[in-house]
Amino acid sequence: MIELKRTTSKDPDFNYLNKILDMELTIRDGDEHAFFDQFNKIDTINHIIVAYDNGDAVGCGAIKMFDREKAEIKRMFVLPEARGKMIASRVLKELEEWSKELGYNTCILETGGSFKDAIGLYIKTGYEISKNYGQYLGIKSSVCFSKSL
Repeated sequence: MIELKRTTSKDPDFNYLNKILDMELTIRDGDEHAFFDQFNKIDTINHIIVAYDNGDAVGCGAIKMFDREKAEIKRMFVLPEARGKMIASRVLKELEEWSKELGYNTCILETGGSFKDAIGLYIKTGYEISKNYGQYLGIKSSVCFSKSL
């Protein structure tokens, strides 16, 4: 059974998943990893979802304020052995609900152009490709998305 928990960046299960995510991104991002890593610090993220499958932490995602109207989706990840169970979709939906509760009217996010599964997830869940924003302006390997809540 999949359960979702709202928490903060101090959560040990989130920190465990975040370390595995960072190891995967180090490999997948290659030479660009140092650039992207600087935008993935978690110490100021206070809105995190951790997904559990039969009590085991298997996935996560976070939101942080981008501006007064937009929440930025960050740190979306599901352990490889737990993929294919719609966990990422459920985490994303919960992050959107939480964003609405916090008064945001839009969610934005960035992923790498080579992350085809992530791009598919975002398109399937109603996100539209948008112009690159903020730190991703001019970064050709970034694909940015937006969704009105």
